[in-house]
Amino acid sequence: MTITETQIEEAAYEIMKKAAIDIPEDYLTGIKGMVDREKGDLSAFVLSAMLENYEAASEDRRPMCADTGLPRYYVKIGDKTKVNSMVGLEAALRRATANATHDVPLRPNRVHPLWRTEHNNNLGINAPEVEWSFEPDADWIDITTVHKGGLFGSDYRMLFPGDGIDGIKRFLLDTLIAFGKRGLACQPAIVGVGIGGSKDTCMQLGKQAACLRVVGDRNPDEGIAKLEEELKTLGNSIGMGAMGFVGSSMVVDCHIEVGYTHTGGMPVSVHTFCLSSRRATARLHMDGTITYRTDPQWFTPYMRREGVT
Repeated sequence: MTITETQIEEAAYEIMKKAAIDIPEDYLTGIKGMVDREKGDLSAFVLSAMLENYEAASEDRRPMCADTGLPRYYVKIGDKTKVNSMVGLEAALRRATANATHDVPLRPNRVHPLWRTEHNNNLGINAPEVEWSFEPDADWIDITTVHKGGLFGSDYRMLFPGDGIDGIKRFLLDTLIAFGKRGLACQPAIVGVGIGGSKDTCMQLGKQAACLRVVGDRNPDEGIAKLEEELKTLGNSIGMGAMGFVGSSMVVDCHIEVGYTHTGGMPVSVHTFCLSSRRATARLHMDGTITYRTDPQWFTPYMRREGVT
């Protein structure tokens, strides 16, 4: 069988609704754990209010936050999958975005950067973004949507090999403190750190680390996994809690992804996925069935391969 554009549009529309309304269980569990540990009165109050808001959004079937972010897609295609048209696949994603913007509703956040014109449906030039990956020996398509804020919550710095792990830690501290003091992020957040690659790859890896891995997941490289834990602890030790109030609830989790880079440098990016961690995934099977989940399962062993295959 062939996966049709109609099935793709149906799945994309459904995950648009799920991402906007329903908090992923892994993030919800992380927030509940922070409530028990938080000693700052205002920070603890905000955490409790967040949980009440999530429950109300789920019951009323309305978006959990008035700012519904910038919808984007991550599409993983099995090499044994059959589709009628790749152009048709992308068109189906755009139709689903426009329809969900109207129906959910999502706030139409997309405007032309210069003329500020908009189509009232979150569509435009290069919008929504679609990133692609492939998976060997698979006959399905995974479509993940992420609704991430598009103004703040990310930073980049070109470090050098001599800066080492300490340099990465300094950059993380500088970034999180600046975000907290200036209101540039909605914490507690899942923090993604991209290390290596070229500048654009580094930024891409950091955003994927924040948005496409679940709370509690660890990088298969033991050294990187240890560093993830260290950065999480460090981020929660700066005296800031929920929404920048005094506390210890800055980072729900920290994920690191790496890419081979130029021998003379060590680029690093930091990204925060806000307290509305909006993501949802659909898997379209060749037999016509569609299953839904909140773990994107984006970083497969194939995605992290070092050789040809």
